Amino acid sequence: MTLQSKPNATLHEIEPHLSFREEVLRGLRKHQKQIPCKYLYDDEGSRLFDQICELEEYYITRTEIGILDRDNPEIARLMGRRCLVVEYGSGSTAKIRILLRCIKEPAAYVPVDISRYYLRRAVDELGADFPSLCVLPVCADFTAAFDLPECPVPSERAVVFFPGSTIGNFTPGEARILLGQIAAICGQHGGLLVGVDLKKDPAVLEAAYNDRCGVTARFNLNVLARINRELHADFRLDRFRHLAFYNAEHGRIQMHLVSLADQAVTVAGEQIELRARETIHTENSHKYTLDDFRELAAKAGFSVRHVWTDDRGLFSVQYLTPKPQLFAEAVLRREAVPREI
Repeated sequence: MTLQSKPNATLHEIEPHLSFREEVLRGLRKHQKQIPCKYLYDDEGSRLFDQICELEEYYITRTEIGILDRDNPEIARLMGRRCLVVEYGSGSTAKIRILLRCIKEPAAYVPVDISRYYLRRAVDELGADFPSLCVLPVCADFTAAFDLPECPVPSERAVVFFPGSTIGNFTPGEARILLGQIAAICGQHGGLLVGVDLKKDPAVLEAAYNDRCGVTARFNLNVLARINRELHADFRLDRFRHLAFYNAEHGRIQMHLVSLADQAVTVAGEQIELRARETIHTENSHKYTLDDFRELAAKAGFSVRHVWTDDRGLFSVQYLTPKPQLFAEAVLRREAVPREI
């Protein structure tokens, strides 16, 4: 199915395997109630996340942009001339603009995102500033294998750009499967440019997900407002509070919504019981050491070609290439990512 987003760009839409309703109800029936983190990003959630990226406590976005600004000549050299750039979880155009300005003759840009809001904006903004660029937006859940739209311009290779430490939203097992899918997309001669958040003082991590202005709390609670609107639910947002903490055992930030009272909620006609202090798990954000991520990448069939970090060692941008001997296996595997949340 395709939707026209502007006269010269077609939005390619890939239907999800499971519906929003099915995934939400399945998660809320579990002993540890869950809502997949991808559903945080409706139009309002996307706008709130843009605000989070500007917060003082949220170091991730500005640190990654700083690395891309500083090291873009070397990054462009590795990506090569006439590459097809495929961005997973495209979101804001700030980071891709840095790459598009330094890549030599990009063949096309394929933003892949579950949020139509981000995709519409990317097409409009990049179309105005890069009028000769071929943009092929794809509205899809990238955790399921998908095929790229046909590119009208010949390319030398495909490079997947996966910024923002979104890879951290997946458990290591899930991330391995997703990286295998990416290997199939980028091909034997392509590459992956990925942002990976690094382990650090837990106080710094927890502050990034518990900002003083409460924007992250509104972002987290907004998923309940979305469920109310789209699934005819009756969550009372004032009966929940945002909780984010660092789980040292799993090396990750966990975000939850805490029920403030015993309550019953109706979702799509089904009653869900919550006890006081019971939580709904909404997001993980795994943090890695450089060695940890190198081992994970190797299990998925990738070699780490180059790593760039900021001066404080908060964040890394890494360029990976598929191992030739494991590429065929990755193509055949292409399984959907089984999500914990």
